Parts: sequence; C-alpha cells; structure tokens
Amino acid sequence: MEQRVSLITLGVGDLGRARAFYEQLGWSASAEPDGDIVFFQAGGLVFALWDRGKLAEDSGVADNGGWGGVALGYCADSPATVDTLLAQAQAAGAVITRPAAQAFWGGYSGMFVDPDGHPWEVAHNPFWTLHADGSVTLAS
Repeated sequence: MEQRVSLITLGVGDLGRARAFYEQLGWSASAEPDGDIVFFQAGGLVFALWDRGKLAEDSGVADNGGWGGVALGYCADSPATVDTLLAQAQAAGAVITRPAAQAFWGGYSGMFVDPDGHPWEVAHNPFWTLHADGSVTLAS
C-alpha cells in the first residue's frame, strides 16, 4: 500500500445540515442536493459526508455515538488566516474548542468542532511547506 490517503468520510447525523456547514466554509460539493452522500474535492483527496448509521453499518462497526479518536487538520498560510478561518467556522455553526494561540510546538493553531462533533485543527506550521495547491510537505 502506498503511503497516502485518498478519501475521508465523516459520518453525520443530518446530511443537509452537514453539507450546508461545509458549503458555508466555502467548499463546493460535487453531488446532487438530494443525494444520500456528499463529495468534496479537497486538494488531492476526496472528502465525503454520509449518514452516520449507514457509514457504521458499511464499515462493520458499532456506533457508540462518541468521539472516534480522530481529528482533521487544515494547514493555513499564516496565523492571521488561522484566525479568519476559525471565525468563519464559528459563523457557520462550529464550536470553537480551543481559541487560536501560539502552540507549544512553535506554530499557531486553534480547534473547532463541526455540527456533528468532528474536531478540526486549523494551524499555521512554520516548519512545513504549504504549496499553492494546498498540499503540505513535511520538513526533512
């Protein structure tokens, strides 16, 4: 298996609400408005939203309704962009769980939780290279 991720699917409680949230962040869906799954092109991978129960059934796991131990991340080009994106997420219905601040690792970051409880870190990491297409290269 190559070292890459091709698709991230989030299980959501209300597909319409979840879609509206991500569209309020400026994302463009490539799915019909009344479809049962929503896809977004997110750089070099696909980001999907699907009914939480259907995703659990399809994955062969029990849905305990709790946090799954996963946080998503968005790399920003500057600390000011981190602040802007957190404000945009909050205006779209997210809860800010950690306001943006200097991070112990030398960058600047904050966290929000989307309406379905999925945590997102928005961070500026001065040690990684953020390319124009949104891809990130680790420092060597």
